[in-house]
Amino acid sequence: MNKIIIPVDFSEHSEHALFAASVLAKKTNTEIEVVHMLELSEALLNKSESQQQMEAIYYMRLAEKKFDEFLDKDYLKGFKITPVIKHFKVFSELAEMASDADLIIMGSHGTSGVEEFFMGSNTEKVVRTSDVPVLVVKDRVNLDIETVVFACDLKEENIAAYNKAQKMFNAIGAKVQLLYVNLPNDYFLSTHEIKELTDKFLAKTAKEPDFPVAYYSDYTVEDGVLNFSNTISADVIAIPTHGRTGMAHFFNGSIGEDIANHALLPVVTFKI
Repeated sequence: MNKIIIPVDFSEHSEHALFAASVLAKKTNTEIEVVHMLELSEALLNKSESQQQMEAIYYMRLAEKKFDEFLDKDYLKGFKITPVIKHFKVFSELAEMASDADLIIMGSHGTSGVEEFFMGSNTEKVVRTSDVPVLVVKDRVNLDIETVVFACDLKEENIAAYNKAQKMFNAIGAKVQLLYVNLPNDYFLSTHEIKELTDKFLAKTAKEPDFPVAYYSDYTVEDGVLNFSNTISADVIAIPTHGRTGMAHFFNGSIGEDIANHALLPVVTFKI
């Protein structure tokens, strides 16, 4: 990896993302770019041009001061870190900035839902708009990654995301476990049917899988992914995503948001 981008609001959760980035950057000698989005209120935008300029300068300088304190961490010593301040009103700037990045890392507020990570936006919005993989962390975790569970329905549209996940994680010495969750009733597939689906999928992947493909039976895909990941003591869960409508649809509904919300493990999304 060459560059990691971290959107921050200077909160504890942002610091979790910063710490996670430092662990990955140490392994790969990666540049870290820390981005803070300023939200200019409608009241400010309706003021005169001179008032707008004065208040914008004030908030910029306040953010610069916060950056000085936020980045004063022992674990960041020796890293190449670039602080960046942008106006939230031009949200597309984040996607533009990330065009040459390998990963976006964000902190989230726990299992009750994907919370806002900076004023006016949230994790889901970044996941939906980003062509770059997005890693969501909820606690201060040491990303000494050994095993990653990549969960998908083995459809051809997921192959590029799976290849990208393998390339990224193999580069840091981690192995990727491909997972298919078998559901009851109308979605149930026999072992033979799953084997056929698996063979077609693997025939088009870039390399041999790190492990034999895992098949796990459960009542929902979310439960299957979380339970299997816990069973094998995985370090990260990876999910393919559709940028247009949010997380990828497994079978007859979008469950990616639930996995990102409820998983205690870090979750990384790869856009299809």
